[in-house]
Amino acid sequence: MPNAGLRHTAAQNADALNRRLEQLMPVLTPAGVLLGFLLSGVFIHLRPFVPWLFGLITLTGAMRLRVSEFGSTIHSPLPIAAFFISTHALMPLCALFSASHLFGGSPDTVAGFVLLFAGPAGVSSFIWVTMFKGDKALCLTLILLDTLLAPLVVPGTVSLLMGAKVTMDMASIALSLIMMIVVPTIIGIALNETSRGSIPNVVCPYLNPVSKICLTLVVAANASPVAGIIHISDPMVWQIATACVVLSTTGFLLSKLTAMAIRCNREKNISLFFAGGLRNISAVSTIAVTFFPEAAALPALLGIVFQQTLSALMSNLFIKDEY
Repeated sequence: MPNAGLRHTAAQNADALNRRLEQLMPVLTPAGVLLGFLLSGVFIHLRPFVPWLFGLITLTGAMRLRVSEFGSTIHSPLPIAAFFISTHALMPLCALFSASHLFGGSPDTVAGFVLLFAGPAGVSSFIWVTMFKGDKALCLTLILLDTLLAPLVVPGTVSLLMGAKVTMDMASIALSLIMMIVVPTIIGIALNETSRGSIPNVVCPYLNPVSKICLTLVVAANASPVAGIIHISDPMVWQIATACVVLSTTGFLLSKLTAMAIRCNREKNISLFFAGGLRNISAVSTIAVTFFPEAAALPALLGIVFQQTLSALMSNLFIKDEY
């Protein structure tokens, strides 16, 4: 069976490439931002394809999800409720208060920070939860629920907290999130369920590394439109970058405190830590670049530079040493 042998070898090579890309996650997204800034004239042409590229990323992640895994998690709703309170109530309020104090003269920048921390949980949090042996079912449940609710939560949060200070097309933002996140998620779960895992077993070894390359391309394409307004010598850029690091760190700490407050076990603690700390900044930056003024995109684009690296640092400080 030479063909079967070739397929097996190809799948092994793809899996090895995916593991290598996972190890490089702390530098992949910063590399995408750098490419978008340095080669904006090239990556700007990818902008029309960003929803499709992001849809492929979401589809790949969703094909790992099984409805049956959510049963026991749904029966213990306290961690889910605590996650939504800390992530979608406390953190956006914290972002609003901090950004208003620091950048009150720029409502668009403030809106960018609120948008950044109103975004859904990042699919990459599942990778970190798996690495640190957390509760994978809880993590998947949080990602799925947060993803499906994103078309309501994201524009609703920005509208509620910012009011008339920013103008946005809520219907278009919701539709964009539905097409980029909700529809691919439903398709991915359906493929997994109807095939009883056989389709993901065949295609995911190849799609996993492709999705990570697509992520870098999405980040580069989203960075390219604002490359002209970002100047390293501008103190505002450094202030926004510093605020992104501080607020992202706050997100991890708040998730840690939330898990402690409800007395989670080790596995659930880890899942809340990463799901609450890692936002789907690629989706946020796509929304920001598409529907908001350029200043609103800066927090997302600068935040994505630090997110995975910060996740590695925070996990070593608060997870690895503790367990």
